[in-house]
This record gives sequence, C-alpha cells and structure tokens, in this order.
Amino acid sequence: MVRDARHIEEIGRVLEGDHTDRDSFISASWRRCVEVYGMDPMRNDPAHIVTETELRDHRKQAEWLIAAARSGLQSLFRQVAGQNYVLLLTDAKGVCVDFFGDDLFTDDLRRSGLYLGSNWSESLAGTCGVGACIVTQAPVTVHQDDHFGNAHTALSCTAAPIFDSLGQLAAVLDISLLRSPAPKTSQKLAMTLVTAAARRVEMANLMAESPRDWVLRLSSSPEFLDVDPEAAVRLDGSGRVLGYTRAARHLFPKDSVILGSRIDQVLDISIDDLPDLMRDRPTEERVIQMRDGGGLFGHAIAPKAPRTPLRNNRRDGALAGLTGGDPAMAQLLSQAERLAPGRVPLLIAGETGTGKTRLARAIHMTSKSQGFISLVCAGLEPRALAEACRNVVGPTTLHLRRIEDLQPDTAAALGGLLDKTPDLRTIATTCVDPANLGLPRPVFHRLAGCTLSMPPLRMRRDLDWLISRHLGRHAAGAMRLSPSARAELMGRRWPGNIRELEQVLDVAVAFCIGPVIDLPDLPDNGPALQNGVSPHEDASDGLEDILEACGWNMACAARRLGVNRSTILRRIRKAGLRAPG
Repeated sequence: MVRDARHIEEIGRVLEGDHTDRDSFISASWRRCVEVYGMDPMRNDPAHIVTETELRDHRKQAEWLIAAARSGLQSLFRQVAGQNYVLLLTDAKGVCVDFFGDDLFTDDLRRSGLYLGSNWSESLAGTCGVGACIVTQAPVTVHQDDHFGNAHTALSCTAAPIFDSLGQLAAVLDISLLRSPAPKTSQKLAMTLVTAAARRVEMANLMAESPRDWVLRLSSSPEFLDVDPEAAVRLDGSGRVLGYTRAARHLFPKDSVILGSRIDQVLDISIDDLPDLMRDRPTEERVIQMRDGGGLFGHAIAPKAPRTPLRNNRRDGALAGLTGGDPAMAQLLSQAERLAPGRVPLLIAGETGTGKTRLARAIHMTSKSQGFISLVCAGLEPRALAEACRNVVGPTTLHLRRIEDLQPDTAAALGGLLDKTPDLRTIATTCVDPANLGLPRPVFHRLAGCTLSMPPLRMRRDLDWLISRHLGRHAAGAMRLSPSARAELMGRRWPGNIRELEQVLDVAVAFCIGPVIDLPDLPDNGPALQNGVSPHEDASDGLEDILEACGWNMACAARRLGVNRSTILRRIRKAGLRAPG
C-alpha cells in the first residue's frame, strides 16, 4: 500500500510539471492518462478483454501478420523458455492476436491480461508497453511502476513496433514478465531480443509479398548479410521502391517519400547491378557505396515470377507443355485447341526456332486425324509430293514446313492433290510474313484458313520456365543455374528463339563441371541475327510486350533488342508508355 501511495504521489507531481527520473515518454503517457482519458491512478482496474466475437474479427484481419510472425515468435519463445517470459503479438490497435506462454501460469497470465484478446491500447490500459509503443512507434520498456494503473505495477513489459512494407504500423511484439528484478536495466536483453524478432517479422513479410519483384537486403556486416540482414527494400523493374522494412528508413532523407523513390538516389547502384549481388558471389565482395559516402553489404534476390500475373491456362494433352503461362501463348493455344478437331487448314507463322513444328504436331495429336505426313517444301518436287500422299487412308495431317520455299509447279500440284484427297488437312509453317509468301492466291487460301502467329522468345514472359523445363528434361534434373547465369540468360535477345536457347543450355551442360552452371559455362551471346525484326530500328512496335516480358527491367529489354538503355528510354517516351503501378 505504501508503494501504491508513492506511485500515486509521483503521478501527481508529474501532472504539476515536476521532473522525475522517469523516461520522458512515461511522463507524457501519465499526463495523457489523466488529462485525455480521464483515468484515476487510485483505481485498480483489471485488464480489458475483448469478446470472443471481437477477437475473431481482430485475428481474421491480422491473419497475414500472424502467419509472418509465428515462426519468429516460436523461435524467440524457445530462447526465453524457462525464464517465465510471455510473448504477445498485438495488432496496431493493441489487441493481442497471438500468444506464447507457460501453461503452468495460465490463470495468472489471464488475470494480468497477458493473454489472447487483451486490449493494451493506452486509452484502456493506461501507460503500458504495447500502448506506449503504439504512441511512440519505437521500442520501449515499461517497467513495474512505470505503468499508470496499480493493477499492472508488478509487470515488466518490453515492446517493439512491427511495420508493414508501406511504412505503416502493423503490430506490436511484446515480451513481458509477471514479476521481474527491480532494476529496469535487467530488461536490456529482452529489448535486444524483441527488436531483433520484430525486424525479422518485417523481413519475412516483405519476402512473402515479393515473389515478382527484386528484393535488396542490406547489412553493415558481411557475416550476417545472408542469414540475418538488417534492412531490405522491394524494387520494381526500373529500380523504384515498392516496399521496405523500417530499418531501411534511415537510407532516405528525413521526411522524404520513400515509396516510388529510385534506389539509385541513395545507393550507388541501379537495378542492372543487382545480379552482381546475388548469393553466388562471396559476401565480402557485395559492397554498395552510399551516396553520403558510407558503405553497406548487399544481397539481391531475383524475382521468382514475372511482375504481371500470368494467365496460366494450362490444358490437358499435347498442347499443355508448350507454355509456362505466357499470355500470348496461352491465347494462341486456346485458339489452337478449338481449331484442332476441325478440318480448317492452318498456317503457323513465326520466326525461326519459335516452335512452329512442335505446335503443328501438338495440334495433330489433339485432332481426329490418324496419319501424319511431314514434308520440307524446299526442293520438294510434284512427284515426291504425290508419292508421299499416295496411300492416304482416313483423316490425315499434311505438315508442310517452310511453305515460302514451295516451287510454283509444286504449288500447282498441291492444289490438285488437295482437290482429289479430301481426307488431307494441311498445317503449313512459315518464317516470313504471311502477306509476303508469294504463293498463288488459290493455293494460299487453301493453306491459310486460319493463321496462328508464334511469339518470338524475346517477347515471351515464360522464358524462365522454358529454361528450367529444358534443363530438367535434358540434364536429368541434376543441373541448375547460378542466379547470375540465369539473369544473363533472361536478358539475352535470342534471335534463334527456343532452338537457340536449347542449344546454349546443352553447351553449358557440356562445359559445366559440377551441378551448378555459372557464367563462364555459358557460350558467348554472339552477334544479333536479323529475323524479320531489326534490333536497331527506331520504332516502338512490340516494345511494350518486350518490357512486360522483362518485368520492365530496362537493361534486360535493351539486351533483348540489341540497343542501349538510353534508346529504350527514348522509345518509351516516344510511345508514351508507362510502367505498371
């Protein structure tokens, strides 16, 4: 009782403007408790517990937070097991939505409010760890009679804020004791543990949000860079900040707007430099200079999927394995799937190596045709054409490769053959624009009932999937790419398309010693070949598709087009294009 009287007396002195040995945030909170909330320090109010319905609502809204924090809380609780600490995770309103404590003390914890559903907002609980943390948005320790209410003066509570990736307060992590040693300094270890755990929860949340973006993790020490970094930012393909952990705030000027800022404004690094900061390089070599002259160590994590969600219209059968979710291919395959059972003659157009023959065979396998005849049109004579189709019985697919090479006399013979053989359904392929085929009009219309255009590899968004699929098929799953090698392949222009990609991977597998293909194992990129699209033309045709395929990474798009970044930026401005928000 004497202690309670002294506590009430001290609160009175603070209200009169006297200074005490308390932390300034404690004194400020005491004044708010009386002057704003109308609380009476002489009352011994119990903890405020929300109803079960309210708790369900709070937990539902905090599902993402609980999922991101649970692993860290479990690890922290194992560290303090046996020391009678209790862990509380509250939402930004101060309501406890997750809890770790010793079952032996459940009744005592409930009575003290150190349990699920307790509301530790300052306006209800008075001066306390969670409430003070919400107000100050900084780590705090509220020790014993730092608390305003007499009901809580036996507790010692240390709390740290958790911010979401947009910089807003999302939660508070609190570590408390029912009874603790008298000195407030006894909670220094608790402060270290709870702030580290809060930082890891923020990191886990940022990583969970970022599969389609670059993440740059930062540390002042190379030893902890890969395992426990201090800060992180999430970046889009142009190097603008999409999200950040609270510790990254100090990188940017005070009161500046971080979201949308370019990372090269504060660090001597651009989005194009991130592949050099991946884990396959020694940690001590991943140094980033700050614009103010300081330095940090960086760890870049590449996007695991394109930024724009892909429509993965996977289907059963032979057409299923031709795309990993590229939107243009998905639309093309949807059309092919509907056309396959019919008798409409098809013309498949596209650059060399894009997979026209594979599509033709897949359509045949999906159709009702029984026979399959494949002929190369270059040098094909009328007699050879007639001989190949002499024994047609029942529905048959006639696959004509490189129809642009068909000679006039053979083209005329083809028209007569199709008139006499109604069971033949043609699927022709060409590497040139269908408008420039040069075939006699009657023959052209006999072959091009519908035209399907294969996208070049540089415009496809499933390049990463194609790389992984080929390695899995031809290296028996034993080979993988280093992050730097994969980033290099993702940025190439691929004038030879899928055929070139597969040859490059086969050479890399042959050169590689061990299970990891690295940059030295990749054959040279070589000169860009002209395949109907000039890499140096000053035009915007297809530019947006390539930018989307590259996740709006300017360097990647520049490499695929065989131009420099300034040219890409000039074309973007000329075309009036804007990166997705």
